[in-house]
Amino acid sequence: MQLRERFTAEMKEAMKAGDKARLATVRMIQAALKDKDIEARGLGKDPASDEEILSLLQKMIKQRNESAAVYEQGGRPELAQNERAEIGIIESFLPKQMDETEMKAAVEAAILETGAAGPKDMGRVIGALKGTFAGRMDFGKASGLVKAALAAKG
Repeated sequence: MQLRERFTAEMKEAMKAGDKARLATVRMIQAALKDKDIEARGLGKDPASDEEILSLLQKMIKQRNESAAVYEQGGRPELAQNERAEIGIIESFLPKQMDETEMKAAVEAAILETGAAGPKDMGRVIGALKGTFAGRMDFGKASGLVKAALAAKG
């Protein structure tokens, strides 16, 4: 099932179940996706692909993590909890995330595949990883792994 179809199905399911939090989060995802499609159309591009949607979902998760941290620092744990609940719902649309060991193996394979020789090739390696593991890899962590691996080579 395509991600767009899954969002629609999940929205209908949340309506039937009376799950207001899930319904609001799925609607928020669909609104962000619509904005992305409108932006792409303005640039003469096709609507967002599943890989781009996965990237959008990861960006939304990152935004909510940052918001939750700010709320906790500001003494608003109930708002932080709402953000974390949204993160859980958004993550349910992502494929299983890679663990540290899998990420290290993928980084090593991408370095070999791209022929990267040092830190200056980091962008090429990250690009290869994004093309292959969109939605399954935390690229914040992967960036550190790539940097360390390339520093050891160069």
